[in-house]
Amino acid sequence: MLTPTWMRGLAESTSPRSATVLELLFDIVYVFALARLAGRVADDLTIVRHTLLSEAGQTLLFFTAMWMIWSLNALLASTYDPRRADLQVVLLATMFGTLVLAVSLPQAFGQRGVIFACAYVAVQLCRPLYLVFALRGHPAQMFSYRVIVWHSVSGVLWISGGLDGGLGRGVFWTLALAIELVGAGTNWPVPRIGRAPIASLVSVSQVHLAERYNQFFMIALAEVVLEAGAAVSFPGFSTERTITLVAAFVATVSFWRIYFYHVGPGKQASGSAGGEGIELSRLASYSLLFIVGGIICTAVGFGQVIEDPHPPIDWALVVIIFGGPVLFLVGRSYLERRYSLAPRCQMLFIGAAVLAVAALPSVLLPPVAVAGLAALILAVIAVVDGRAHLRGAQTNPTL
Repeated sequence: MLTPTWMRGLAESTSPRSATVLELLFDIVYVFALARLAGRVADDLTIVRHTLLSEAGQTLLFFTAMWMIWSLNALLASTYDPRRADLQVVLLATMFGTLVLAVSLPQAFGQRGVIFACAYVAVQLCRPLYLVFALRGHPAQMFSYRVIVWHSVSGVLWISGGLDGGLGRGVFWTLALAIELVGAGTNWPVPRIGRAPIASLVSVSQVHLAERYNQFFMIALAEVVLEAGAAVSFPGFSTERTITLVAAFVATVSFWRIYFYHVGPGKQASGSAGGEGIELSRLASYSLLFIVGGIICTAVGFGQVIEDPHPPIDWALVVIIFGGPVLFLVGRSYLERRYSLAPRCQMLFIGAAVLAVAALPSVLLPPVAVAGLAALILAVIAVVDGRAHLRGAQTNPTL
């Protein structure tokens, strides 16, 4: 069977060092998706307390599902050349499917459950199905086979949950997502096919993958500015809103400072490397899940304070305002393990502990003071962490 010209050489293609314009276009959909997720978190805060946990669980499920699509898409573009016409079609199809998911998200546990489930399954299955077809005769084809098997099993649960309009929807979808997370964490093993390490089958561009994760982080960081700015725009400035807006800006800068304070040039990612790239993908996938989730919580928290700066403050809002930075620091410290920077991991964990302790008495403070305190602590952590890094770099020039 002849292979079409536009499909030839996929297995031998390599990802460019920089992200393509199409990948940046793909991220535009996630700007909308993150805004919808932030809206769900804000809605969760308005629900009575005994149902808050249930609503928060739904939002977490959606966030993780959307993140699975983005991370697998980033891995695909960092493995093969996304400038190829066939892969551009795959990226555009995934982009449209993600848009359908984002539009369906507010009513996914309501009238749009079937649409959400079908769109998600289609996105997750079409990508590996195409790779199986395009990689005929190449060892990497077996990896796509394994992914299809796992997503087929989870897909049955996704569709079943979409058809079930009751409590079963949450149960089915939670099981489906758990299956996918386990599969991703274990290299998608399948009986008789095995679970050969991905690194032995494909070569992942470390530089390209790192740039994609950095770009996604910046998109998430913009959510803090969008939430705070939008909340101030309609009612206008006041003393309380201005203070909270400044606090949101300080938190944004602190997030940026902590996240991008990488190790020095001697240990930067370079070139393409299968094992190194896969390790980066796995570490970044788990850590960015916490980092982006923490940023969204922070954005919603500051936005809620701007909308209603008058005391008293609800305990759930305190959890969101302080819990967001805690999640961020935990995720960032996990990513530091790649460079074996134990002292810095300890520094970030200490900062997370300080935030957690400070949250306890904050329920007695006015909302504006709570937002200001969280931003101040986060700024101090950024400054202390930066100085500790500089001292470490002077002591050990290889950092």
